[in-house]
Amino acid sequence: MPGLIPQPLPTDVNMDQDDFRRNKTLGKNLMCRLKCMFTSSSTPERLSLEDTQQWSQSLERLLGSKYGMATFRTFLKSEFSDENIEFWLTCEDYKKITSSHKMSSKARKIFEQFVEAESPKEINIDYHTREEIKRNVRSPTAECFDEAQKIVFGLMERDSYPRFLRSEMYKTLLESLAADDARG
Repeated sequence: MPGLIPQPLPTDVNMDQDDFRRNKTLGKNLMCRLKCMFTSSSTPERLSLEDTQQWSQSLERLLGSKYGMATFRTFLKSEFSDENIEFWLTCEDYKKITSSHKMSSKARKIFEQFVEAESPKEINIDYHTREEIKRNVRSPTAECFDEAQKIVFGLMERDSYPRFLRSEMYKTLLESLAADDARG
């Protein structure tokens, strides 16, 4: 049947260029979105070129900045790989729980959402860590996800974070801030 012969892709379609344009657009719009996100914030802190440049010093520095955190999350969402940062942030919130009842309920939810095999936002951890968490969730403590959180942080530090620093999104944000500084 002649209609079933696969047609070659057009030569002008270039996925890398599409990704480049998408990230460049995201970078340009990101600064405006970040400003809007934190305008109602009680702190008058504004996004600066110096702070943004410091994000490249370490993942800790990036995550320690509210703008850095928001930018990194946006980047990860654009790559459909935000489960690690979501897990890490959820664990940070989990550690603040003081009620044993709330801790037990939240631990089960975290396990079902991120740790359990085939879960909606399954994180990439080894079998032994997964099994240890499974045991820990039966009698949860504030530290029951610590090992998985360390593993996930290491994955972000070695993989996602360097990609973020090389991304058009981050480069464009730096360029926009540098241009703002030059204008005064």
